[in-house]
Amino acid sequence: MTIPFRRLVRFTVTAALPALILSAAPAAAQDADLDPSRRPSPVDIARTFLGDTYVKVTYSRPYMRGRAIFGDPADGETYLVPFGQVWRTGANEATEITITGPVQVAGQRLETGTYSIFTVPGEESWEVRVHPELGMDGTGRLGPGLTFTETYDPAIDVLVAEVPTTTLDEPVEQFTIVFEDADDGTHMVLRWETMEVRVPITAAAG
Repeated sequence: MTIPFRRLVRFTVTAALPALILSAAPAAAQDADLDPSRRPSPVDIARTFLGDTYVKVTYSRPYMRGRAIFGDPADGETYLVPFGQVWRTGANEATEITITGPVQVAGQRLETGTYSIFTVPGEESWEVRVHPELGMDGTGRLGPGLTFTETYDPAIDVLVAEVPTTTLDEPVEQFTIVFEDADDGTHMVLRWETMEVRVPITAAAG
């Protein structure tokens, strides 16, 4: 039996639609997950040069949204980032820093490479922890079914430094990392709520 051309076209398109929809769905889901404009805490990049050395920080920027951010849980309040606990230094994936040449971070040498940055906030100072593991979801990894496995091991940190905090006059609604020029290099400046932390970074001899 010969199928008329119009019926053949209609049959072919109709049969193909379910396959097209199914194949497009995962791609659309991935786009929604990766597109910074669709995330409550969008991805951003801070970058600078120290001579020929390129420094780049990739991080996600959460908002305060009326929440108490930093504080000591011993006072009975609930804080998003409690003092004394390891923080991913942003939202979503752990913050990562890339350097194309050796640098000094708060006076300690850091070799060329890409690293995760964790911090331990405190009222008067923060610990800055540079870690070799990459692609982390906070301090661990998400598996099938959104199961979380803690993987962060402070014993393998390649650098741990302590830097003082400054109290800001006005609160900063969205977590921000920027580089600001300093006399001997740059400061990686972290600001959120009424807290500011400056991490000095200078070029190091190769």
